[in-house]
Amino acid sequence: MDIPSGSGSNDPEPPPRDDSPSGRSAVVAVPVPAPPLQQQPPQQPPSRYESQKRRDWNTFLQYLTNHKPPLTLSRCSGAHVIEFLKYLDQFGKTKVHVASCPYFGQPNPPAPCACQLKQAWGSLDALIGRLRAAYEENGGKPELNPFGARAVRMYLREVRESQAKARGIPYEKKRKRSAGGAAVGAVKVSVDGGDGGGDDGGGGEQATSSTH
Repeated sequence: MDIPSGSGSNDPEPPPRDDSPSGRSAVVAVPVPAPPLQQQPPQQPPSRYESQKRRDWNTFLQYLTNHKPPLTLSRCSGAHVIEFLKYLDQFGKTKVHVASCPYFGQPNPPAPCACQLKQAWGSLDALIGRLRAAYEENGGKPELNPFGARAVRMYLREVRESQAKARGIPYEKKRKRSAGGAAVGAVKVSVDGGDGGGDDGGGGEQATSSTH
């Protein structure tokens, strides 16, 4: 006898559904490695010369701002630079004897005196070298550079000679030989323990910013 389908059949029953967490298919999260970070090369700190040059430049700009009347960089001349150098004398640390001082011309005075302190020539010379470079680095034209004006060079020469006489520091003229063997004249002067000037940042005193 035929067995009607649909009721009481012997068809195999589907397996029971397992809804338990263990019965579900687990999804495994595979960590994706992060892209390697590009290492930036460490920035080199500015050299002592560059740091000093930046401070000197900011000091000069502040001086122009406090000037009465205020000055702009485009209107600055060699005369203003000389005025700035004289202004810095109040922060100097070098004793410069006047002609009436009994220690005039003595490199090692035996006692203190009332002569004023000023900026050493070597410090001023180094300062002008840094400011001259900073002027052109900040967009100034070399032919208009007030720090390279002839009046500034003459003023520095006068300061060097007057301080040499007042402090009893003679100039030693030496002759050195170049690579080709030819003798080349050189002038050497020692100011404030070897502060010979130049624009290498070796000045004895630093320019100090202040109001005018």
